[in-house]
Amino acid sequence: MNATGAADSFVIPHDIHALPIVGSAAKFPVRRIYCVGRNYVDHIREMKEADERDPPFFFQKPADALVMDGETVFYPPVTSDYHHEIELVVALGRGGRAVDVKSARDLIFGYAVGIDMTRRDRQREARERGLPWEIGKSFDQSAPCGPIYPVAQVGHIEKGSITLAVNGKERQRGDIAQLIWSVSEIIANLSRQYELHAGDLIFAGTPAGVGPVRPGDRMEGAVEGLGTLCISVAGQPD
Repeated sequence: MNATGAADSFVIPHDIHALPIVGSAAKFPVRRIYCVGRNYVDHIREMKEADERDPPFFFQKPADALVMDGETVFYPPVTSDYHHEIELVVALGRGGRAVDVKSARDLIFGYAVGIDMTRRDRQREARERGLPWEIGKSFDQSAPCGPIYPVAQVGHIEKGSITLAVNGKERQRGDIAQLIWSVSEIIANLSRQYELHAGDLIFAGTPAGVGPVRPGDRMEGAVEGLGTLCISVAGQPD
C-alpha cells in the first residue's frame, strides 16, 4: 500500500495547507517549505557568521506552520528571544532533480512575502552544540506568508525593496538584487539535494535588521511588487 489514497480511506483526515493566489479563486497547495540560511551579506555580518560566499544551506519548516496575511501568531513557548526575518518566497509550479541554473526559473509559479519567525535563543544553542535547528526554526506558526503573485502577472522578481516594520517603525530594509545566491541558483542547488515538486515554497533569506517582537506588536513586511504582509503577535492562549 502506498502513501496516497482517497480522502475517505484514512483513519485520521488532515487538512491541505494552501495559500491564496492573487487574481484567482483557486489556491496554491503547499507541499514543503524550504528556507535558505544566510543569503544577504549584511545579515551574515550582523550575525557574525560564516564566510560570505559559503554555498547556500537549507532547513525546512512544516507546511502547517503557515500563517495567512492579517492573522495573529502567538508568542511561542521555550523562548525569550522571538525574532522576525522578512523574506522573498518562491512558489514552485513544477518540480525536478538536478535542475540547471539556466532553466531553474521555468519551475517558478509565483512569488510572495514571507516572515521566517525564529526562536533566536534556541537557534543559537542548537548551532553551538551542533544540533539540528528545528527547535529554533520549525515550530508552530513559524512561517507567515502572504498571497502568491503568479509570474504571469508580476514577472520574475530579481530586484526591488524588501522591508519589515514593527509598530510602524522600520527594522529591516534591503533589495532583492542583494541576494548572494540568486533565486535560480538557489533552486538549482536545492534540486541537487532534494527532488523538488510543484507546491514547494522556498524562503530566500533575510537582510540585516532582524530583531525581537513581543505580544502586542504588529509586523508589516513588504517586497516591492508583492504587496504587504501584516501579522500581529499575541501572548500564549489560556
